[in-house]
Amino acid sequence: MGLTVAPVNAWFLAWVALAPLWYLVVNPTLRPKPFPLLLALIWGIGYHGIALSWITGIHPMTWMGVPWLTSLAIALFCWVFITLWGAASVALWATGMRIICPSIQKPYARVLIGTALWCGIETVLSWGALFWSSLSYTQSPYNLVILHLGQLSGPYAVTAAIVAVNGLIAEAFINRQDAKDAKIFSAFLAPWRFVNKYLITATGLLLILHLIGFSLYTRPLIQPPAAALKIGIIQGNIPNQIKLYPEGLRRALAGYTSGYLTLVNQGVDAVLTPEGALPFFQRHIIGSSLVAAVRSKGVVAWIGGFGEKGKSYTNSLLTITGDGEVFSRYDKVKLVPIGEYVPFEEILGGIISRLSPLDEHQVPGSPNQIFNTPFGRAIAGICYESAFPEVFRYQAQAGGQFILSSSNDAHYSASMPAQHHAQDIMRAIETDKWAVRATNTGYSAFVDPHGRTVWISGHNIYEVHAEKIYRRQTQTLYVRWGDWLTPFLLVSATGVWLINFLTVQLSRKRGLN
Repeated sequence: MGLTVAPVNAWFLAWVALAPLWYLVVNPTLRPKPFPLLLALIWGIGYHGIALSWITGIHPMTWMGVPWLTSLAIALFCWVFITLWGAASVALWATGMRIICPSIQKPYARVLIGTALWCGIETVLSWGALFWSSLSYTQSPYNLVILHLGQLSGPYAVTAAIVAVNGLIAEAFINRQDAKDAKIFSAFLAPWRFVNKYLITATGLLLILHLIGFSLYTRPLIQPPAAALKIGIIQGNIPNQIKLYPEGLRRALAGYTSGYLTLVNQGVDAVLTPEGALPFFQRHIIGSSLVAAVRSKGVVAWIGGFGEKGKSYTNSLLTITGDGEVFSRYDKVKLVPIGEYVPFEEILGGIISRLSPLDEHQVPGSPNQIFNTPFGRAIAGICYESAFPEVFRYQAQAGGQFILSSSNDAHYSASMPAQHHAQDIMRAIETDKWAVRATNTGYSAFVDPHGRTVWISGHNIYEVHAEKIYRRQTQTLYVRWGDWLTPFLLVSATGVWLINFLTVQLSRKRGLN
């Protein structure tokens, strides 16, 4: 499963990669009995550890004054912790399956329960601070057809599809002709013997779900000229090693000012800059050469910088209009643990040094923000927030007409911004909106509401680019209703379990009589 995302992008493996774990955890006939917790941990470490290996790119942090060995220790701690966090969720799923499924004799019921349990656990994880590698993002950006299920119930619809197909394939093995007296190592030696109704159901479900996605994918986009906006992006390419020091600040002011003027000459309506493009407080940004250029040319700029909130600060995106004033501000809601704040700081603060060189504490913005612009309401997301669909859904439900994603992935190898781009593609599809991505070092991009990348930048280069997008007031079923599928699956699975429990109890009573 870890090979399904960037840099390998073998997305098709997701449709079979969970089946072996399901088989080993659920199969009641295996001898010797496998230990489900250990198997699930191994599987989870493999998936999350490989998919999130880019996180080690935060090392070295010597440019921030962190000693080399300390920097390595922090990077390894982050990788190990987030890998084990993800693996623990898989272990929780496997433990639940091992507890519930022995009494469930019907394979289709087990598939329903397993799918509901996985989606439920993934949903709970999305409520917390650590969430990135949902099974759904294994299909982005290459399987745009199946990603359109996200318009129905968000990314959890895609996750449910993947888990259900894997479960049916595993059940086909469990219920094959030679299932009696099966051994762990002989399970896959006669593949023709598991061609049964469960494999046929898995194949049929896979095809039907893709047909549903295809019907949504092929819907024409209604894009009236009056809704058009020509947006420019500037990819500043300021390495983090110099970003907060005099050389980096000079390059930022020069690069973003000249990029803004270049785009204005191309006739853009507005310009988007990356997260922290000008790493100053708001009051200092107003006096910068970039804002002076905005006053001179009168074209709106969305500038990444720091807002002030009492004695703390926020990671913000500012709308600067032609008068040089702040028209609106969006403050980042989902902060990166350890990178932007220290969880349980009263306990860990003395162990893990804050990675930001600023003395003030960064704080999150309000979760119910709306981001008004001179062109109508927008949907804003800053960096890590791309992994949290509810941030985008809330703003889309509140009337957001297009997505502005501002990020800085400069610490990492190309696989991380590629995965980040994949996340934003999912958010564009789910909300049925155009998305504009401006990043510091790549990948900046323009994405249409069907998830198709209209343009994408290079990596680790300075670029300016402009494209036409369209404001859209449509609202998908997911935007209106949220993730209704997971509660439906959980209620259905509970009902199936309850019916099975009552049936077993009734049979026992009859047997005693």
